[in-house]
Amino acid sequence: MILYEYPFHERIRTYLRLEHLFIRLSHLASRDDAIDHHCALATMFEIIEVAARSDLRSDLLKDLDRQKSLLEAYRDNPAISQPALEQVIAQLDRCHEAMTGQTGKAGQGLADNEWLTALRNRIAIPGGTCEFDLPAYHAWKHLPGERRRQDLATWIGTLLPMADSIRLLLKLLRDAGTPQKVIANGGQFQQNLPQGRTFQMLRLALDPALGLIPEISGNRLAVSIRLMRQTDEGRWVPSTDDTAFEMALCL
Repeated sequence: MILYEYPFHERIRTYLRLEHLFIRLSHLASRDDAIDHHCALATMFEIIEVAARSDLRSDLLKDLDRQKSLLEAYRDNPAISQPALEQVIAQLDRCHEAMTGQTGKAGQGLADNEWLTALRNRIAIPGGTCEFDLPAYHAWKHLPGERRRQDLATWIGTLLPMADSIRLLLKLLRDAGTPQKVIANGGQFQQNLPQGRTFQMLRLALDPALGLIPEISGNRLAVSIRLMRQTDEGRWVPSTDDTAFEMALCL
């Protein structure tokens, strides 16, 4: 199944974007090729750009507190595994402590590194990191892969508290959704959302064999899904078939 996720709030949208970038960064930084490390640095700068929102840190701290309060209500509940519950609460505490220990915006400490600042200014320019533009960077790419990985690990380390917090919050959010089978009649599906409940995200699973993709729109009142099919000319047009798929609304 191919999983699609649609955030209902800008805060969750930012979390999903950062999660996507952190996954890419982890894959690239673990390799040894200079071209992979170039892409890792470009991804790191993207993360810093996305995380530049002044309220991101406070949003993360509030969400960590909110999740802890929700979970603490399940203490002494015989239907809940208490060791597993305590483990998650401890993870939330660790993330909160790590985030509290950071000051300023994400990656702010890297701004004091003149070498990284020069690279960040040039990397967005097409071909802007050639050896005649940044000879020091050209020399760095010729260092052994292990040395470059060590440098990357040092720089990325300043971003890990944010990455760990986002990973944990999104896991808890996803676990809160219960998948259900629904039918898109004639390729269209609409559902009013219950009043008094604030959903954060929609998750949709489609069988790739169907050759369909979803166009999703939604707000606090309703969600609408239109399934699209690709023509032989490469255009995406609305499907008219009745199609079953799985959907979960996450609180």
